[in-house]
Amino acid sequence: MNKPLAILILVFIAALLLDVMFGSVLIPLEALWDIFIGEPVPHPAWERIVLNYRLPRAVTGVLAGSGLGLSGLYMQTFFRNPLAGPYVLGISAGASLGVALVVFGESLWLLFGIQFMSGFSMAIGAIVGSFLVFAVVLFFSTKVRDNTSLLIIGLMFSSATSAIVSILQFFSNPEDVQSYLIWTFGDLGSVTVSELQILFPLIALGWIGSVFLIKPLNIFLLGNQYAKNAGLNMTLAKYGVISITALLSGTITAYCGPIAFIGLATPHIARMILDTSDHRLLIPFVGFLGAIILMLCDVISRMPGLSHSLPLNAITSILGGPLVIWLIVKRGNISNSF
Repeated sequence: MNKPLAILILVFIAALLLDVMFGSVLIPLEALWDIFIGEPVPHPAWERIVLNYRLPRAVTGVLAGSGLGLSGLYMQTFFRNPLAGPYVLGISAGASLGVALVVFGESLWLLFGIQFMSGFSMAIGAIVGSFLVFAVVLFFSTKVRDNTSLLIIGLMFSSATSAIVSILQFFSNPEDVQSYLIWTFGDLGSVTVSELQILFPLIALGWIGSVFLIKPLNIFLLGNQYAKNAGLNMTLAKYGVISITALLSGTITAYCGPIAFIGLATPHIARMILDTSDHRLLIPFVGFLGAIILMLCDVISRMPGLSHSLPLNAITSILGGPLVIWLIVKRGNISNSF
């Protein structure tokens, strides 16, 4: 294990502990240890807070942060574009449209005797929406030869679905608009323990698939012509990258909302720290780094003294944007990574 990765794992453990300790109620580290080993704590409510709320929230942060970081890395390498992120294929837009149809179409669903306004139904809507867009993008990927065309198709789908969502918002009542707006803020605390039993294996499947992407991604950096000369099955590699990215970003968006910044910036930060484009090093590093950044943003969003959690997307963007700008200015450019 190299030194940067070892340091990152220690920081990851510290961020995980902070995410469980901090909130509207500060739980000391000693009490946290007692809860984990089954010893009594001064305030019995602390145990319920940690086991029922804080720990599932922190685990969700680990899954979402690592998954978004990895999917952003795959898209940037696949398209060889530093501005690519996990949502460029329109997967997030499809999830947003699915949630919008659930929220804004409540009166329509009630006509059929279906009550569709629980958090789980919103997740189902997001999964269905993201899967449909993924299927369409996968279909078009067989019709276009270059990755740039596929990138443009994904952006067009995002624009089209966003336009449909805007129309639905225009004809909806303020309460439904507010419900949808809250979902777009991004949230780790809405994922329950039972939902984690679905979220965890799906993200784990994406992690396992990442192992098989290491060689194709490294070859992609050398250009399509080199990839063909190296004997890489371009079609199979393309399907693999798109499928795993869709699985990670679509699942995370469905359960946590569209979380900004993490997928776009984490790969750049990892490349600048490691000074390499080798995905054998980047994939584990980006996974840990994405989890750390998202957990720290979650800690800041619900610092002690705040009666309500701040929008997670606002924290990720406010803190992350200046960090990336500073790293780019310090290094000079990021084009050498591609």
